[in-house]
Amino acid sequence: MTTKMRSGRWKKGLLFSAILLFLLYFFMFGYPFRGMFFNQQRHTNPPLTPAWALECWLWEDDINTAERADTLLNGYAKNDIPVRTILIDSPWSLRYNDFEIDTLKYPNPKKWFLGLQDRGYRVVCWITNMVNSHSNSTRIKESEDFFKAAFDKGYLAGHGEKNHWWQGDGGFIDYSNPEAMKWWQGRQQNLFDLGVDGWKLDGTATLFYTKVGPIPFAYKTTKSGLMSTRTYMDHYYRDEYQHGLTQNPEFITLARSIDKWYHPEGFAPLDAAPVTWVGDQIHAWESKGIKASEDGHAKDVAYSGVEGIEAAIKSILEAANLRYNVIGSDVAGFSGRTIPPRLYLRWTQLSTFCGLFLNGGHGERALWHRTPQELEVIRKFSWLHTELVPYMYSYVVTGHTGGRVLQKPIEGKYHYLFGEDFVVAPIYQDNLKKTVTLPAGKWYYFFDDKNVVSGTAATTFVREYSLDEYPVYIREGAIVPMNVERSYTGLGSEANKGSVTWLIYPGVDNKFTLFHPDKSGSSTVSMHNYNDRIELSLSESKKSSVFNIHLDQKPLGVNFNGKELNDSIDFSYDAKKARLIAKISEVKDGVLIIKK
Repeated sequence: MTTKMRSGRWKKGLLFSAILLFLLYFFMFGYPFRGMFFNQQRHTNPPLTPAWALECWLWEDDINTAERADTLLNGYAKNDIPVRTILIDSPWSLRYNDFEIDTLKYPNPKKWFLGLQDRGYRVVCWITNMVNSHSNSTRIKESEDFFKAAFDKGYLAGHGEKNHWWQGDGGFIDYSNPEAMKWWQGRQQNLFDLGVDGWKLDGTATLFYTKVGPIPFAYKTTKSGLMSTRTYMDHYYRDEYQHGLTQNPEFITLARSIDKWYHPEGFAPLDAAPVTWVGDQIHAWESKGIKASEDGHAKDVAYSGVEGIEAAIKSILEAANLRYNVIGSDVAGFSGRTIPPRLYLRWTQLSTFCGLFLNGGHGERALWHRTPQELEVIRKFSWLHTELVPYMYSYVVTGHTGGRVLQKPIEGKYHYLFGEDFVVAPIYQDNLKKTVTLPAGKWYYFFDDKNVVSGTAATTFVREYSLDEYPVYIREGAIVPMNVERSYTGLGSEANKGSVTWLIYPGVDNKFTLFHPDKSGSSTVSMHNYNDRIELSLSESKKSSVFNIHLDQKPLGVNFNGKELNDSIDFSYDAKKARLIAKISEVKDGVLIIKK
């Protein structure tokens, strides 16, 4: 045999081995986790998230009791900090996922849960897909009988093989088995009868694998046959969400979207991701490359690590690129004992300009026990996020119908568009100075209209941002519908309550359609700019309107549908803020004309 022939065979053998290894990798670690890249079932439009889920959430994970939840809610109400949703995290059940409420932690659950709803709160409870034989943190730790009941009836995947997870040992409920689902959902009915509004679906579905010796084989047997990790994850997120909707038409699931490198395609499929978060981060600014002692404080950390706010920002932007629509992170991070005050402020400000504002995790969340500055600034930004709900909800609707989603990464380190009108340049280091890059055009600093950046090309600059402000810029031509009920943000006051506040920056013709969060329909404001006037046309009005308009000089006159408005009664001009406020108390279509 010639040297040339031996070389040819060696190359063919090498090529064959490479192909075999690739196919083996794809079958074991590619397809079962990521799914086929052309799988349209995973690449669809996000759901129509109800507006309540866009308002502020609150939770903590150091003391899981009704008493502690009431203390937090009462304190936030007393200090006028908005909260819509209370998240009940683990452990609240007797055993993990038996759906039986631990009445030592939550006495008289029917009265308590229904009482929260009577006070206007929404309630979301933490669950996973595991049927445990041992639970680390619940009142009943050893529950072999509970596990065996599901095992004996064939309700568990993988022939009932036990897997270890961060809260004990258990088996995976088999979503492909109708009898298993009847049993599982029957147990859940206890919570649905109490009016629960959603599940927080933690990430145990990623552990759906069978070990062959030391090698994790990313499949298990189920009632329907061999099932991959990715397929099981899709069942978990989809089936829990869809069943919840049969019980409550405004039901949501809080699911993971992106989390480090584990699932670059996203944990939950888009159609089963009404609300997502990118946990779990620690209370830290930057990764130091080592695991901090603070990280070990939380015993229920699913994915330990060294990442802080920068990791959260990266994951949020990766999730936005995948068209997840309502994304957020645990404000100030999930894990650790002590939350640095400046980090709490900056993470709050980041979350203000995300779809999900999730204030919670380990560490002190009672703001009246923290510094006065934290209380004041976090209250201000919590209200700002709440005021922006009509704007955010409009992008929930457009994203759901195949159009623009709420966040979009752009040029500049971690910069993103929030809707079409805001550029956000998140602060991820403990430094007042920040480098900002703005796209071509005219941009106003959101916290001071008189600070303007303009250019025919992208503009990069460095400036300081005090702890009660944040690098957010709003474009010329912006039309932003808001729900203003307080004076903390300077965009209105209690007098605005019940009206749509339209925040407007003239100079470029534009139009914005508001999809009302109460699902009453839509309203549209169109803006036309002329040399001598600005015209704002309001159509399909559903509520009275307050127009908050950036204007460098006091107008010569203001009229609505040809009727002159009275200075100091129907409109006012604040020269210091360069703002014109015009109130249209009637629910009426028409044209507002501002004469220059």
